[in-house]
Amino acid sequence: MKQRFYKLNNISIKHKVIALLLVISIVPSIGLGLLTGYTVERILEKQAADHTLQLIGQVNKTLESYMNNMQNVSYLLSMDPEIEKFLSSSTELKTEDERYRIKQFMQGLSTLYPEIAGILVVNSNGQYISNELYPKSEMKLTNESWYKEAVENDGIFTIIGHPKDRDITSHIHYGNDEVVTVVRAILEPETQRVMGVVLIDLKLRVIAEATKNVRLGKSGYLMVIDDNGENIYSPSNPIVVNPPNRLLDEEDSGYFSEKINGEGFQFIYQKLPFTNWTTVGIFSSEESVYEVRTIHFYVICFVFFVCLFGITASYYLSNSMSKPIFQLMSSMKEVESGNLSIQYKSERQDEIGMLGKSFNHMIKKINELLSLTEKQERQKREAELRSLQAHIKPHFLYNTLDTISWMARKRGADDVSDVVTALSKLFRIGLNKGHDIIFLREEMTHIESYLSIQKARYRDKLNFSINVDQKIQDVQILKLVLQPIVENAIYHGIKERKGPGHIEIKALEDNGSLLLSVSDDGKGIPEDKLAMLNDRLDTLYKQQDQKVNFGYGMMNVQARIKLTYGEMYGLQINSQLDVGTIVSIRLPIHRK
Repeated sequence: MKQRFYKLNNISIKHKVIALLLVISIVPSIGLGLLTGYTVERILEKQAADHTLQLIGQVNKTLESYMNNMQNVSYLLSMDPEIEKFLSSSTELKTEDERYRIKQFMQGLSTLYPEIAGILVVNSNGQYISNELYPKSEMKLTNESWYKEAVENDGIFTIIGHPKDRDITSHIHYGNDEVVTVVRAILEPETQRVMGVVLIDLKLRVIAEATKNVRLGKSGYLMVIDDNGENIYSPSNPIVVNPPNRLLDEEDSGYFSEKINGEGFQFIYQKLPFTNWTTVGIFSSEESVYEVRTIHFYVICFVFFVCLFGITASYYLSNSMSKPIFQLMSSMKEVESGNLSIQYKSERQDEIGMLGKSFNHMIKKINELLSLTEKQERQKREAELRSLQAHIKPHFLYNTLDTISWMARKRGADDVSDVVTALSKLFRIGLNKGHDIIFLREEMTHIESYLSIQKARYRDKLNFSINVDQKIQDVQILKLVLQPIVENAIYHGIKERKGPGHIEIKALEDNGSLLLSVSDDGKGIPEDKLAMLNDRLDTLYKQQDQKVNFGYGMMNVQARIKLTYGEMYGLQINSQLDVGTIVSIRLPIHRK
């Protein structure tokens, strides 16, 4: 018995797993369950798609009915004697009674077809008659794009879609996204000369009423697009704003799945031959129907009971594998605690025995690598020390700049000397022997040097003033908090305005904290961009891995202040377009 148990330990884990799966039949059970669930889900998905296509077909019939009505109305208008007289006349109607009769006729059509938002008839001379619509300016209506498109189609009923940039409004003031425009040119029967154009606005709410009762799952809906992919109708807050372009290239009806922004959606569509519109049903792929969930539940229950039986039957085999694994785990825990002299001892010849031998070999390699790493680290430190010694000392840079300043002043180039002196101060305070905290007076000296250099560049274009409360000169702050702000004020404020500009820097004590401000009379910031800047200043600095494509220096200052002093300190921007910008920096008062 002991010999048989020993032989069992020498069998490979691969054969043990195969034996286990054959005993409990997990693979056939899971395969059967998955196949059953997949087949039933596909069948129900096709039934749901067919049902949705039937609903879309009913909606399309309603929409085509509305469009047929609009076409019939255009024919009725073209056959009316009074309108025919108006179109064929070279002048406007002479009496108000004639215009009144035409308007009454149009009003009667609007009453008969309540989906009509307005009717407009324009003759070839640009005169018009309408019950609801009228031009917004004195420009001739024959120059409108919709009039030209109707003329180009030679009397064919044409659907424009949502009106764009047209010089027409209505008494009810329908928005462009609340109506759909159709036009038809009226031709003289004998000569085929264009006598005028009929324009009819269809209320978009009739399309909404035709689609609002169609629900696809919990959040699905219908939308209508034209042959160019433009949105004719969609509900408020749609889950998919722009449907895929492949809808325009597909067949007359069908369905497909596509991922948008990482989320799967089902698209079921059918085209209207009369209007060339496409009605699309959109719903999330995650919304499964109740029958699919029920079948999945029974399949899961079946697999669960089969696995439960298999686990009980395979206990003996799993125990023969788990015991040596636990021994190996115990050795690994010893290594985790720092004991690198541990060795796994076993006479097994299967994969676990081979793993134990690899474990022992790994411990040996780790000990060798630790020794090698210690040696390399020592060599690295020595190399860094030699590299550091080879760098140019900052004092050499300061002395060189002082020499250049002295030579320039000796030769009478005082302006060059001033710039070099300012640059020397800028470097001296910026480096500050590697320290991040400096006195406020040193920060002000640094920013004055920076502005002096910029003044030498921009001359009369740039003026500045610095006002600091003498009581807070010895306050200690983070260095280089003003330079990025002043740089933004120059390049995005003063530089963008016409004529000379002024930058004012103030420092004062405010409610127990230090308040620095940088104000300019430059171009200013629009309100929407200002709100975005303040919002991102408050949030983006926390997201270290997010790419920032604006105000890098300002974002850096914000992050340094908040990470050093806390959330209650930082930057705030106030601006008014064409007036100027004020950037406020709030810091704690530290004098030690």
